Formats: sequence, C-alpha cells, structure tokens
Amino acid sequence: MRWLVLAEMGCAAGAVALVWMVLLARWLKGRPAGRSWLAGLASVPRRYLVDVHHVVARRPRHARMHALAAGGALGGALALLLGTLPGVWGVFRIVAIVLFALGAWGALIDRARRRPRTPSQLSGGPFLWLPAALLAWCAGNALVAACLANRAAPAAIAGGVAAALAVALAIALAGAVALLVAVGRGPMRHGLAGVAWLAGHTRPGRFARPGVPRPLDTALWPLDLVHERLGVLTPGDFTGPELASFDACVQCGRCEEACPAFAAGQRLNPKALIQGLSGAMRAKPAPYFGSPSPHAPAMPGGGGMGTEIVGTVLAPDTLWACTTCRACVEECPMLIEHVDAVIALRRGQTLMKGAVPAGAGQVLRASRDRAEPGGRALDARTDGIAALDVPVLPPGEETDILLWLGEGAYDLRYGRSLRALVTLMRKAGLRFATLGADEVDCGDVARRLGDEATFQALAREVIETLGTRRFTKIVTADPHAYHVLKNEYPALGATLGGTWTVEHHTTLLDALVQDGRLTLARRDGPAVAYHDPCYLGRYNGVIDAPRRLLDAACRTRVEVERHGMRAMCCGGGGGSPASDVDAATRIPDLRMEQMRQGGASVVAVACPGCTAMLEGVTGPRPEVKDVAELVLAAVVP
Repeated sequence: MRWLVLAEMGCAAGAVALVWMVLLARWLKGRPAGRSWLAGLASVPRRYLVDVHHVVARRPRHARMHALAAGGALGGALALLLGTLPGVWGVFRIVAIVLFALGAWGALIDRARRRPRTPSQLSGGPFLWLPAALLAWCAGNALVAACLANRAAPAAIAGGVAAALAVALAIALAGAVALLVAVGRGPMRHGLAGVAWLAGHTRPGRFARPGVPRPLDTALWPLDLVHERLGVLTPGDFTGPELASFDACVQCGRCEEACPAFAAGQRLNPKALIQGLSGAMRAKPAPYFGSPSPHAPAMPGGGGMGTEIVGTVLAPDTLWACTTCRACVEECPMLIEHVDAVIALRRGQTLMKGAVPAGAGQVLRASRDRAEPGGRALDARTDGIAALDVPVLPPGEETDILLWLGEGAYDLRYGRSLRALVTLMRKAGLRFATLGADEVDCGDVARRLGDEATFQALAREVIETLGTRRFTKIVTADPHAYHVLKNEYPALGATLGGTWTVEHHTTLLDALVQDGRLTLARRDGPAVAYHDPCYLGRYNGVIDAPRRLLDAACRTRVEVERHGMRAMCCGGGGGSPASDVDAATRIPDLRMEQMRQGGASVVAVACPGCTAMLEGVTGPRPEVKDVAELVLAAVVP
C-alpha cells in the first residue's frame, strides 16, 4: 500500500512545483534584483521561524493557529512520506496521525475566527472555504495513515478497511485539489511567494542575526537619475522580489487596522493596495474579497506587466494618501514593504509624468526655487529664537554641536519648543551654533513626494555647506531631518553622501539628565501621554529616551493604547498635508481622541510636524507641549 502514499504525495508535490514555476516565471519579468535569490534561500527557514514569527506572535491565538495548521499539514505529509521507508512505518504512522490531527485543529481555529461573521479586516471569498480544504487534507490523510496501519487486518474487516481507505483518499485528494487552487490563485499563494520574497527581500538589514539586536532598515534607496526610466509606472518596473512580495500578502488585514489614512476614510487601504499590485501583473487578476480603499473610484484592473498601474489598478488619490508612517510595514507578518512600493510609484508619477497634486506641485517648486518647501526666506528661519542670540557658525569655524532647526522653525508655535531646547542646552553648558541663513531644507518632503531629483539637489547643497564647518555632532528636534541626515544622506554614496553623528533632542536631553548636567524635579500636574513621532519611533527606534525624560519631569504619565513602535501617525508625514487628499475625518482628530480615551490632559510631542497637526485639532482637547518644554519646567535651578 505504500504506493498509494507515494502517488498521492508525488502528485501533490508535482502540482505545487508546477504552480511555483508559473509564479516564478512571472516574477522574473520584473527588473533584476541585484542579488541572488538562490543565495537567500538558505536564510528562509530562520527568517520564517524568527522574523515572521516575531510579528505573528503579537497575536498569540493567530500564532497558534498558524503553527498548528501549517506545521500539522506539512509535517504530517512529511511523516506519511517517510513512513514509506522500510522498517519505520509504525513510528511514522503515529507521528503522521498526531500531526495531521494538529493541522485539523488549526483549521478549526481558523474557521472559528470568522464566526459568527467574518471580521471586516479579513478577506472573504476563497478564504471562507480554505479551512474546510485544510481540514479535508489533514483529516483525510490522518484516516489514510490509520487505515494503512490495518492493511493486514482479518478478512472479516478487510473490506471495511478498504472502503474507509477509499473514502479517506477521496477526502484527502479533494482537500489537496482545493489547496492547490488556493496556492495558484487564492489565499495560499503566500506559501510559495513568501519563500521567494524572504529569500530575495529588498531590505535584508531588517532580519535578525544571532547575538545582534533586531535591526531597523528604513532609509529610502537613492535613485540613479541617469536612467531612462525613473521610478515605477508598470508592474515590470518593480524588481522580481518586489513582485513576489505582492503575491506573498496573506490578506490578514493587520496593515488595514494600523493605517491612519484608512481609519480617516482616505482613499487608501494598504491591503487593497498590495492586492491591486498583485493583480496588476495579470491580464485577468483574481477577484479581491477584502475591504476596498474608502471612497476610491472603481478601477478597470489587470492589464499585465506593461500596463500602467495608476489609473488602471490604483486611483491617483490612493497613491498620495499615504503618510509613509510605516505602521503597515511594522504590522505585516510577511514583512512586505508597502511604503517602498508607494514611493516607487510616486517617483514614476513625479519624475516621468509630472502628475502630482496641485499642493504638492507648489511645495516641489518652492523646494527647487527657494530651497525651502514653504517658499519662505532662509534668513527668517532663526526668527523664533532671535531673542536668545544663538550664534551662527560661519564657514571655516567650529563648534561642538550644530543645531539643525528644520522646517518647523518657521512656525510660531514651534518656536516655543526651540526656545525651550536652546535654554536647556545653555543651562547644561553646551557649546552650539546654527547655520543661520545657510541652512536649506534637507529634502525630506521632496523625497517622500517622489521628486528624487530635487532631493538630491538639496542634499548636495546641504552636504557642501556642512563640509565647510567643523562640529562634533548635529542635534535637531525634527525627526524627519534627523532621519534624513542620519540615515539617507550617507546612502547617497562616496561622491555625494555625508556621514555625521546625528542626535535627536530627546536623546540629548536624556543623556544630560543621566549625566547630572541637568537636574529635574518631578512636578505635580495633569496626566501626560507621549505621542511617538513615526520618524523617531518606527523609523529609528527611539522609544525609551523621551519616556525617561517625562518620568523624570512629570509625576503622572499615562500610556495610550497605540504607542511605541505601534503608535498612530499624526497625519503630517510623507507630504500628506501638501497632497490634500479628501478624507472623512482628519487623522490628528483620531489621534487626539485616542489621547483623550487614554486619560491624557497633556500630550507630549517631539516633532514639529506632530505639534502642528495636533495643535490644529479644534474644540476641547488636551494641551500639546514639546518634551523640551516639560523638561524645562522641571529643571532645578
């Protein structure tokens, strides 16, 4: 009877291999990846069992379901196959029955997630019958193993065993066919695409290594502006691994739940975005059974590798609604890079077609013409701290700290935050200076809007300016400038890139308190909640320093539900305010409501963008204060 097992498993393996080859042929139509997929295959087991599991395990019930279903179905099949070897059938028969039973348990847990009705973030369609297919495969094969154990049964019951075996095989084969369909065009496609994506992942720096803390790899890649084709217009403009990543989406909806644009009713659902990009590779894509992008117009869809994506698969507003906060990336169990896909598409629209929203176009023109996205005079940047007589560092001179003011310095409200920071730095006896009128915009907004040419022009000017001064480190209160100066300028290469020590003002102040150069006394007052800026937290992992400062300065600090690496965006990143995308409500209103529900009377911020967005919430609301302001109020003379 061993031939039955060999035939069943051989047909299943052959069918899966055929589907794999079809999918791989499609992914290879993308641009070359620049690294070998084969070399990455050796890392796939660790990436699955460590990095993917790290995200999946945030929801323990789902993690158990995935471990039982996947481990039971695959492990049972392997045990059943090994049982065909001479002399070991008895042991592996028991192992196969146990593993298939666990797989069936996982299928039942998966089905229970959708009762009494499927949650809105989960997709329907074939996902509804997937648990039944998995159950049939596991239960059928468990029965096959049990029947084959009785192949030497007495003649009186041999007929019953044969009939049971036939039924078991029919059930198992029905489940196998259904799972094969799910692998080829449905919810199980991620099982094959995930292997290809994890092997050729475009950000290998994201993966854990033995003995090394989990790294962050969040800087955008430079674009070679001499290429004839800039950015992405069609699916074929993505790399092969990126195309595999779109097929690797399991439609779990975690990105949808985390996305601030989706919550605000803007025309973006990151799950629908990735599924749209997956379907864009095919002339006739499989239907999508998840939540659509809110209020987005219906698109024709499909088209194939040479068909433009925007206007066919994606509505233009979907592209510009993204705040680049990386909440979707942080939540994705398959480690898909949604933001990289959005920026690549924006680069195509901006650089190849000049198709940007009107407000974004004004910002980009001002960045090119005035080296400042608001078109404001560069010498007005220091007006907010003019009364403090902060020195300006001329070319050829040196200082300890170069204070980078950033775009927020023009805002009168944020001027209070900068004045608090300058006062604290002086109390600590630090020697620092600004660039004055020589500080141009770092290019963050231009880059997020897809204008890589303007970004690189601004970067070149900044790097040349910094090269004429001598300083120990750069300190800034702007997380966007912090990220660009620290992580993205060095990636521009030896001929253009610059590398400096860059520090955010919260980590500087935290170090000053820890070293005793600033002494704080915890003050009584209303409850304070800290709002994590995306570009400080998710992009750079600075989570603890601001909280230590607040704990040293305030007697009562509360933590809202969404905080740290999983905090909600204020809505001010990625050039989103300039893009002016329609929404049912404002993202900062949603964030401020979370602060209210968390019991906060004061919202502590550490970013000029967050300050502006949260200060713009109308009606009764918690007071907004920069961390530096709260620290200054607690300083012991």
